[in-house]
Amino acid sequence: MPTPETEIIVEDPTAPADDSPSVVSTRTVEIVVSLMLLALAVLLGYDNWRTGIAWASDGPQAGYFPFYLGLILAAASLYGLVTALVTGAGAGQTFVTRAQLSRVMQVFIPTLLFCLLTQWLGLYVASFMRVVGRIALWKSLLTAFLFAAIMFVTFDLAFDVIMPKGPLEAAFGY
Repeated sequence: MPTPETEIIVEDPTAPADDSPSVVSTRTVEIVVSLMLLALAVLLGYDNWRTGIAWASDGPQAGYFPFYLGLILAAASLYGLVTALVTGAGAGQTFVTRAQLSRVMQVFIPTLLFCLLTQWLGLYVASFMRVVGRIALWKSLLTAFLFAAIMFVTFDLAFDVIMPKGPLEAAFGY
């Protein structure tokens, strides 16, 4: 008689602790996200109304379709907001703990810095991250330099793809 497959569970030594305190509840996150989406819907609605939402002699104006999509987004946001406020569902549920938020921030902050630095330094210099991998500084710098050089040669020189550039690339004449 064949034996059923057994499940092998491997513990992650870097996993967040189960007893970490809650940072925010699910209900609070739902309310904040609904308000942010409602604000986006209002902004999109106003901008498309300004552009034109009527039906012209040659068809719909530029803001016609996006305006109504904004109305649908506003209605969905209001529904989510009212549901979260009236039912109170998720008030006692933890959305994220302190340990989980710490792990998320270890990826989010370097990603945010990457996006911000790309504007001034170019894609090749900004693509350096050391925090998450906990790799030695010299290995990180060597990897970043080699990766940047290979990507520059591959995309900019070989395939002639336009990539964001900064002062370092300009110093080399690119």
